[in-house]
Amino acid sequence: MDPDLFTTIPSGTRVVIRYRLAPDEQGSAGERLSDALGNVQSVTETHVVLETRGGMVSIDRAGITHAKAVPPPPARRPRR
Repeated sequence: MDPDLFTTIPSGTRVVIRYRLAPDEQGSAGERLSDALGNVQSVTETHVVLETRGGMVSIDRAGITHAKAVPPPPARRPRR
């Protein structure tokens, strides 16, 4: 991960973040990582807050393994 990504990225930018789960958050199959896709709402020294489809997600920066800016979602197709 580019360590400077969150110091230079403007609020509202769409990003995808892969991060380590805390031991009490790990899945039943032992998943240790999760992904979040959303718009950056705020960045602090310790956390990144994203607005995702499911709501706000606060991610501990120490647990982030990968992150990158991604393009806006494609336009919805009209019903046939």
